[in-house]
Amino acid sequence: MRVGLDIGSTTIKCVVLNDAGQIVYSTYERHFSHILEKGRALLEKVAAEYLPDGRAYLAISGSAGMGLADSCKVPFVQEVFATRVAANKLAPGTDCIIELGGEDAKILFLTNAAGGVNTSFHAGDLMLIRDHISVFAPNPLIGANIDELGLRFPDMSHVYDKDLQQIIRETAKENDIYLQEGIYTQLTGPSFESPAEIRMLRTLGCDAVGMSTVVEAIAANHMGMRICGISCISNLAAGMTDQPLNHEEVQEAADMAAPRFKKLVTESVKRFV
Repeated sequence: MRVGLDIGSTTIKCVVLNDAGQIVYSTYERHFSHILEKGRALLEKVAAEYLPDGRAYLAISGSAGMGLADSCKVPFVQEVFATRVAANKLAPGTDCIIELGGEDAKILFLTNAAGGVNTSFHAGDLMLIRDHISVFAPNPLIGANIDELGLRFPDMSHVYDKDLQQIIRETAKENDIYLQEGIYTQLTGPSFESPAEIRMLRTLGCDAVGMSTVVEAIAANHMGMRICGISCISNLAAGMTDQPLNHEEVQEAADMAAPRFKKLVTESVKRFV
């Protein structure tokens, strides 16, 4: 059995596949409080109802996934990316092994909703991620290295594949999709950033900020995957407008950008292979 669990700041998505690759359970839930407790409860439900032999392949992702990993005392990099690594007590009675897409996954296409830090950005813009700043979120490679996946000290000079970036640029141009480019920074969340934090990030050269993506990029780079990413600028960051930030505004902007976002991702992926 395979279990995929994505825990965002307000959403939980889960799918369970049997050994034949058929979906036996799926759910999409929206919650505005106690997201980690509800994620853990969902894992317990899946373990009890769909894993009679107490064993599954599990992949967890999302901006709140790190918090669930910490509460379960499982290294986040293992929770998201590692293969054939036993996790203890992630769900009661379940002996989990964690993996991402099997051994054949070669490209990781990252997407997110982000706040615009660059003063030339507008809500609804799409931004090609050229590089990232990772000093704020815990590094996913902390802990014992999994030598079969990658080096102890991986080079980070070219995390985002330049050939894939060029494909995305050309695809955007051909489909008349306006595409910004810039540097993305991950903070831990779940609170939005303060105006002072946004000024600091702008000084550091950051163009967009969110609560995910960088840890996944670091772990995938460690594994030798080719990586690309696009941010949807769902709002201008704190202090850039007179309006307080709220999740409903973020969701509304993301929904408006969704058709262009979907078109750009879909058409780009077609040209990756």
